[in-house]
Amino acid sequence: MNSLQNLTINSLLSRSGKRFADRPSLGFAGKTPLSYSQLYARVKEVSSFLALKGIKRGDRIAILSENMPNWGIAYLAVTTSGAIAVPILTDFTGKEISRILEHSGAVALFISANLTEKVAGSLPPDIETVVLTDSLTEINRNAVGLNGGIRAVATPPAEVLNAVELPGDPDENDIAAILYTSGTTGNPKGVMLSHGNIVSNAVNTMKIQDVDQNDRLLSVLPLPHSYECTIGFIIPLMNGASVHYLDKPPVAEILLAAMDQVKPTMMLTVPLIIEKVYRKKVAAKLNGSPFTRTLMKAPALRKVFHRMAGKKLHRSFGGELRFFGIGGAKLSADTELFLREARFPYAIGYGLTETSPLLAGCGPLKTRYRSTGFPLPGQSIKIADPDPVTGEGEILAKGPNIMKGYYRDEKNTKEAFTDDGWFRTGDLGVIDDDNYLYIKGRLKNMILSSSGENIYPEEIESVINTQNLVQESLVYEMKGKLVARVHLNYNEMEKSYRYLRKTANNMQANMKNIISEKLEEIKTKVNAELNKFSRLSAIVEQQDPFEKTPTKKIKRFLYKD
Repeated sequence: MNSLQNLTINSLLSRSGKRFADRPSLGFAGKTPLSYSQLYARVKEVSSFLALKGIKRGDRIAILSENMPNWGIAYLAVTTSGAIAVPILTDFTGKEISRILEHSGAVALFISANLTEKVAGSLPPDIETVVLTDSLTEINRNAVGLNGGIRAVATPPAEVLNAVELPGDPDENDIAAILYTSGTTGNPKGVMLSHGNIVSNAVNTMKIQDVDQNDRLLSVLPLPHSYECTIGFIIPLMNGASVHYLDKPPVAEILLAAMDQVKPTMMLTVPLIIEKVYRKKVAAKLNGSPFTRTLMKAPALRKVFHRMAGKKLHRSFGGELRFFGIGGAKLSADTELFLREARFPYAIGYGLTETSPLLAGCGPLKTRYRSTGFPLPGQSIKIADPDPVTGEGEILAKGPNIMKGYYRDEKNTKEAFTDDGWFRTGDLGVIDDDNYLYIKGRLKNMILSSSGENIYPEEIESVINTQNLVQESLVYEMKGKLVARVHLNYNEMEKSYRYLRKTANNMQANMKNIISEKLEEIKTKVNAELNKFSRLSAIVEQQDPFEKTPTKKIKRFLYKD
């Protein structure tokens, strides 16, 4: 990336627009994508429109839309014009969205038609310009979301847009985006990322995994998330790759059709997605009969079955996948073991929104079981006050990728850094002799046992989640004891115990007894795999799925009794 004039999104877009002019850039799966030259021209048109509407350098412009090529155009137009993008996760509630719009001081909004009802009647008065992402046309702000009606405003003609004087290019230190994370505390914060933060992280990520103009990405994670935006959007654009989006909800049949159409060479996902695929499509079949369950206990045979299942899974992803990135949370041990033995091209990365996002990672050929790879070149991480026995401590980070701070929040910004300028990740980890990083859990989630040992709920949950019929779990401390909430796969339970439909006089009562017995069985099996101070005192049923953040992390604060 030495040919980049500077570490700004402007420099990146200008370079790619010329170098890859005729190559495909952004598009919907199964449809003709925009070429890089078309993308560049469209971004300039929208930038001119924003300037015509009086948007100035430093103005905040919100983007509330599903993934689509026009999301990328809006983001690029905002950032390259010197304004600040405020991407908003679509899963936020109307109340959360209103809070973000108010807090950010947004003066304009790009919004998709499907989401206009979320802001109906609640647009802050400072937002004077509203643009529909579906068509990139301005709409009447007073009609947004009301009775489903959207009134388009006349688009300025090309000669007017071409005559608009654009502001000068932003500097590397200028803020490019403010990302409001959901967190697990219920109090979102606005992370300020500069052009230099984002582009430097993209450049450094390229030092551990190559991407070129022949790569195709199928985007399934929300673009407002730093993970998808930097790695699944900025990096492909930097290297002339193409990114393809779904124009329908990602149900199984739509996703499979898209994979067959795009035949992606690269994809990004979160553990929740691949864990579901593994447990429903692979583990359920391999453990579906006593015969195969017995065979799976022999490591050599298990590897053979996993290899066969892995080839089938690779074909279902289009057959050309060479990089399958996993991030955002800790991957379960059983799923990772399958991916390794299946020789599936997976790679795990670690980072935070505040770090733009990637701090550590590696390519598929260099993965190590349960590790998240090594620190990115050009960036630094270290373990603060490591335990003399285990080497564990809080992960600290420093580099050009570290955020400028939290928007309008000096207190939390100050607390996020050490006195000598290292960013506190809030995660606990250990670095081995080969410089590989292993994540232990969140510092605020760690439980100190009565005998002084550190207990990481995430590690216990990874053991629980390997148990048959367990969907997800959450471990916490209650009155000095370790307790787990477990959400079971009730559909599979009914299949396993379908004889009750014929033999039981009171199926509901019998199922309740079976669930109780199953939970006790899970506790016994899990405790047999745990050290003495990490063993569970009780497991309770969580009947409904756990409430999650838009980034699919359980909202732990809701479940601590």
